[in-house]
Amino acid sequence: MSMLRELLEKAAESEASDIHIKSGQRPFFRIHGKLTETEFSEFSADYVRELVEDILPDHMREPYTRDHEADFSHEEGDTMRFRVNVFLSHGDPALAMRHVKTKIPSLSDLNLPDIMENLALSPRGIIIASGTTGSGKSTTLAALINQINITERRRVITIEDPIEYYFHDDLSIISQREVGLDTGAFRSALKHVMRQDPDVIMIGEMRDMESFMAALAAAETGHLVLTTLHSGTANQSINRILDFYPVDEQNQIRMALAGNLRAVVCQRLVPSIEGGVVPAVEIMLNTPTVRKLMEKNQLDVLAAAIETGTEDGMQTFNQSIYKWIKSGKITEEEGLRYASNPETLKMNLKGIFLDESRRILGA
Repeated sequence: MSMLRELLEKAAESEASDIHIKSGQRPFFRIHGKLTETEFSEFSADYVRELVEDILPDHMREPYTRDHEADFSHEEGDTMRFRVNVFLSHGDPALAMRHVKTKIPSLSDLNLPDIMENLALSPRGIIIASGTTGSGKSTTLAALINQINITERRRVITIEDPIEYYFHDDLSIISQREVGLDTGAFRSALKHVMRQDPDVIMIGEMRDMESFMAALAAAETGHLVLTTLHSGTANQSINRILDFYPVDEQNQIRMALAGNLRAVVCQRLVPSIEGGVVPAVEIMLNTPTVRKLMEKNQLDVLAAAIETGTEDGMQTFNQSIYKWIKSGKITEEEGLRYASNPETLKMNLKGIFLDESRRILGA
């Protein structure tokens, strides 16, 4: 058995989400969010170079030589898949490997709010899964597609870099396209996707103006678009998208977004008392109130709209974390660490709830 195979099997056995390989030191696992040094021997720079040479796909050799970094998928045996990023550090290669689970989790498996099932049934619009790196955005998108697959007869096309979960058709027909293997470039896939008769389009990451324009064009013509975005909170996602554009174009884009956004779901993974993690989830739905605030460019009031929109299915991070603490799933200490407003959460846990958000909306 190769050392890499042994390392990856140990990672899967340890339920590690990530493996970090760096020249001149032992590999590390990330288990339930924490870095853990393994018992493997140090990997020399020469060994890591050989390892990269062995697993680097042919279509990524030129980009890696040119850019000194590459993203690709790696399969070890018949059961283990990994998303790999290889890069140089001080001139030596290093790898970050994300373990991709073969079983696609359901929305309930992920402990996501019930409103997520309704979002999966949306006929059109843009649904954004946001959060920081490692917050479970891609897994949430996979669960949404899985929900569509088992409940709806729809044509789903994904554009991914790389593919993270493999889907098998149930009621839906799903075509997955990996950049570098199934399409030459992200731009090319976005250009042609509308000619492939999709009902649902999954764009692996909203990365720039071009990817958002493709999502917007699809939503405006009656398609459902699922995508991810790096942002700290749900309402910050709007500013993040506007930042793709020059200032003189932002007003037009904001109005288009107000008309086509379906929801933003932002996540933080909080360590659970029982081991593992649970998702703190902030949900912003494009209700008439939210749409009006976007149209009037009152983006600073969106957080208040989320907090007061619980009857519509919205919730803030604080509200989500409050529920997890009260249910005994996470400690108060961990909850305060991940809360957007720890002082407000402390007051809530003491039974004190202020109506400040309604006052802000009223103003």
